[in-house]
Amino acid sequence: MKLFGSSGIRGITNKDVTVDLALQVGMALGRSKKSAVIGRDPRVAGEMIEHAIISGLVSAGCNVIRVGVVTTPTLAYTARNYDCGVMVTASHNPSEYVGIKLWNPDGMAFDSAQQEEIEKLIEKEDFVHSKWDMLGNISTYENAVRDHMDMIKANSSKSTLKVVVDCGSGAGCTITPFLLREMGCEVITLNAQLDGHFPARNPEPSDKNLGLLKKAVKEFGADLGIAQDGDADRMMAVDENGVFLAGDEMLAIFARFECKEGSKLSVPVDTSMIVDDALPGTEIIRTRVGDVYVAEKMKEIKADFGGEPSGSWIFPRISYCPDGIYAAARLVEILQDKGLAAIRAELPEYPTLRDTIACEDSRKAKLMEEVRYKMAGMGEVSDIDGIRVEMEDGWVLVRPSGTEPKIRITAQARKNIEELYSMAENIVMESLK
Repeated sequence: MKLFGSSGIRGITNKDVTVDLALQVGMALGRSKKSAVIGRDPRVAGEMIEHAIISGLVSAGCNVIRVGVVTTPTLAYTARNYDCGVMVTASHNPSEYVGIKLWNPDGMAFDSAQQEEIEKLIEKEDFVHSKWDMLGNISTYENAVRDHMDMIKANSSKSTLKVVVDCGSGAGCTITPFLLREMGCEVITLNAQLDGHFPARNPEPSDKNLGLLKKAVKEFGADLGIAQDGDADRMMAVDENGVFLAGDEMLAIFARFECKEGSKLSVPVDTSMIVDDALPGTEIIRTRVGDVYVAEKMKEIKADFGGEPSGSWIFPRISYCPDGIYAAARLVEILQDKGLAAIRAELPEYPTLRDTIACEDSRKAKLMEEVRYKMAGMGEVSDIDGIRVEMEDGWVLVRPSGTEPKIRITAQARKNIEELYSMAENIVMESLK
């Protein structure tokens, strides 16, 4: 049984992720945990799934502490005081999705071994049912957001930037604008009302979804625009000219300020050559795509920083959870004396194309076998996650999404980028026939 993808359990509400499944996850988790803190993002199915997980935990004798609607980084930080954390979220996915992500007290998501253990317990229905007088207790904790804010402020300096924050009607509404104001920023908010339908834009903070933010930054004369996804573990930025920064550029900028000579950096296989060329003195280790895999490797090699071009930034001195709130605070610190456009201009520039092709999960394995066969001999092949082929003037990566029924294609080249991408796209399309 395979329930966990690259970012927890995730799928369509009442189809892939059901009340029955959530109950089983709670019972499996409660088998070995005495206390669990649980939170959720504002999506419509969140409370339904939360109640089912709580029921499973309590039935196994686990005490449950509810923190309500919070960001994933807030929940992960709160988990430091309990045996584990449970976040009900589908992160950047559209409103019809819901999911479950499990956290360790050190702020790192459950690793592969822990996920497999939960899957085995559910498959075997190996649950513990406590006697009526040994059931877990349910309580609430109302200071989770304040605790998270205070921790970030203690690790940040003041800033006077004018910032437009687009919360996307997600959980970031509960913390990001308030934190930046307390740091000294002038904050203008967009989509700062909690709404699980995400009416204003798709939760993913990508270039195509942030037209309003780009326009607002220019019209208000702001220094920076910040956008977050549904649970605010992802954060992306728009510079003072209203230009969206690609994830690889953001990764390189953060890494330049977090990594010193001889530092180690953990990034996924879809990361750009920009990062390598911008950090010549840093050892760069590539992993499977997914923040849990990046965090696992960071912990193993004691990396100074790690992240994904999708917008997940991991600062190990704070937590092994991607924290879009701390990332926002760190960015306004970095930009206090120099604009984002100027810092971006210092980076090398290589054209990159990214897109997806629909593919049912049941067809992914066979398709990837065909892609591997057709790409053999084109260059140096890596199969850490999908098929990445390094060529003289660039690279291409074809990999199955861990959260959606899609095949992701990424290509980057010093020249002829369209030809390289088209080659990979044609191979995938032919393999789908």
